[in-house]
Amino acid sequence: MLIPKKVKHRKWHKMAGVSGTKATRLTKIDFGEFGLKAMTGAWVTSRQIESARRAMVRFVKRGGKLWIRIFPDKPQTKKGAEVGMGKGKGSVDHYVAVVKPGTVIFEISGVTEDQAKEAMRLASHKLPVKTKFIKK
Repeated sequence: MLIPKKVKHRKWHKMAGVSGTKATRLTKIDFGEFGLKAMTGAWVTSRQIESARRAMVRFVKRGGKLWIRIFPDKPQTKKGAEVGMGKGKGSVDHYVAVVKPGTVIFEISGVTEDQAKEAMRLASHKLPVKTKFIKK
């Protein structure tokens, strides 16, 4: 799974992150021929990214080249079970990537359009955002 090697601050303030704003970066296909673009915003966990990646790689049977355009660098904390209020912030549980509407999440090349479309469809079922298949 994807996690940062080193972070400047171990725990972050909550910050909304996914407001109604559209993405201004990562909006175009830069590496591959086909892409999967987010139509809604959400926090995507490292587990969800890995699950989607595996679904795509399995379908194309290790053919083609795949790029993951998002990285989970925002830490999410969680308190233990039965811990009372006012006992401080919980420890880091997992990391998420903030995905805004219009962000290209995955790119693929070296496969046919039909293969890419089906692989992206399988990956989209693993993600918490509505997505759209795009071509260069």
